[in-house]
Amino acid sequence: MDKTRFLLYTALAIVTYLMLLQWQQDYPPLVNDGSSSQVQLPTILDTSVASVTDLPTAMPSDTPTVSAPAAATTASSAVTNTGSPVGSIRVVTNSLDLKISLLGGDITYLALPQYLKQIDVPDDPFVILDDMPNRNYVAQSGLIGIDGIDTNGRAIYQSSAPSFTMNYESNELTVDLLHTTESGVTVTKRFSFRRDSYVIDVSYIVDNQSVQAWQANLYGQIKRDNFDDPSSAGGFGSTFLGFVTTAVDDPYIKMKFDDIEDSSTSIDTTGGWIGFSQHYFITAWVPRPDSVNRYTTRKNSSNQYFGEFTSAAITVAPGSTETVSAQYYAGPKDQYSLEAISPNLKLTIDYGFLWFLAAPIYWILTRIDSLVGNYGISIILLTVSVKALLYKLSETQYKSMAGMRRLMPKMQQLKESYGDDKMKLQKATMDLYKKEKINPFGGCLPMLVQMPVFIALYWVLLESVELRHASFIFWLNDLSVRDPFFILPLLMGATMYLQTSLSPTPADPMQAKVMKFMPIMMTGMFLMFPAGLVLYWFTNGALGILQQWYITRKIEAAYDAKKET
Repeated sequence: MDKTRFLLYTALAIVTYLMLLQWQQDYPPLVNDGSSSQVQLPTILDTSVASVTDLPTAMPSDTPTVSAPAAATTASSAVTNTGSPVGSIRVVTNSLDLKISLLGGDITYLALPQYLKQIDVPDDPFVILDDMPNRNYVAQSGLIGIDGIDTNGRAIYQSSAPSFTMNYESNELTVDLLHTTESGVTVTKRFSFRRDSYVIDVSYIVDNQSVQAWQANLYGQIKRDNFDDPSSAGGFGSTFLGFVTTAVDDPYIKMKFDDIEDSSTSIDTTGGWIGFSQHYFITAWVPRPDSVNRYTTRKNSSNQYFGEFTSAAITVAPGSTETVSAQYYAGPKDQYSLEAISPNLKLTIDYGFLWFLAAPIYWILTRIDSLVGNYGISIILLTVSVKALLYKLSETQYKSMAGMRRLMPKMQQLKESYGDDKMKLQKATMDLYKKEKINPFGGCLPMLVQMPVFIALYWVLLESVELRHASFIFWLNDLSVRDPFFILPLLMGATMYLQTSLSPTPADPMQAKVMKFMPIMMTGMFLMFPAGLVLYWFTNGALGILQQWYITRKIEAAYDAKKET
């Protein structure tokens, strides 16, 4: 009977595995960022013109309240919704490939050449920003207010060339767009790029050769439709998707689309930043740290969502020149790069309430990888390091479990002796624990102490952009997606089953059944987990088995020696 059951279970497991492989082949994981497989940066005319309602309202420097939209700008080349179409320019560095519209100077397309959309499709970079229908995600900026050139429409800029490319010999690239008003004010919108950087410096150089003072407010905004995260690895443990900002009393504020549906919010602060966060990548506007800014999230009538800042007004005297600027970041969630850009921006790598444990774990992981150069091996070595650090706690836990296992025959005898008399059975059991000097809860506390560490490690692996398209061995060429052959989850399930077998069987039959079912349930869950996370759980389980076997054997040997004496 047992042999027949074993054969049936084995056959069922094989059939299930083959079905999973076929399902994987029929429905492969899709990574779609809304762009076509062939990147096209058109040089044709751009007919999209921003609505005036897309623009924020200005914040004058002499009052904390928001002013009404100013009167029509005197700029002859500003346009409204019925204005003529304008073109775009292309800018290419080793880190960024972007398109800037001459209408407003907005970034309407941005790709990351160093991050592929799919690991097996070369020369197809991951696209963050794009202006496709129903997948609109762009970075806008301008000058609004009393004399702002974008107040009642968007300014039309002139460019000296249709495209700009950073040379191999250069470490910097500057792109200037020019706009001149009828009154004699020349505005230069300057984009500054640096090699190996995802930060774009956006500056407005205002040369006022008119006879009157000129005043305007700098603004920057992120406009996005409500579409799914194209960088999500799928499975369980999804990360935050939405707008993020900071404030004096709350360093990290998250706003989902549903939150903005309910009402728009505004925060006034000095410095600060506002961004849009998704798995592995983030875009953010970062004004100057000494400027007073208003940060707002809202939704327009076209069901598009905005996260924006408006700075206090600047005044340019006749015959003088002033510059106002901000930084724009579009790239991976690199903890140390974000930390250098602005305070609290690194919190967008969301480790949750265990960030104080996750941050040093991430530091150790990056240090290990700098030595071995393989994130799969780095995860294994990191897990070994954590298990070694917590060895004493594990030893206490396994000692208690070994003692409980040794007492199981005696506890079974007590159950047979006292039958249904639960009070006498409980008293006899406690007397037995006291006589054998075993704490039945001795294995719980060490396990509870270890759990925060392993949960923090889990979030580090889930949030680390370094795992995206990071290969390990053989078939595991991307640790950020699920194992294509489900081998790691099955191995992990086997380690869980062995751990359950080594643990003492609960006295309650229902608990015993739950313990036997747990490995099957966890294996089913981990089938869709990123391979890097499954590798961590498998390594942790395998080390746990070795520790438990070693400690249990050591304790039993000591107990047998004691009996002989």
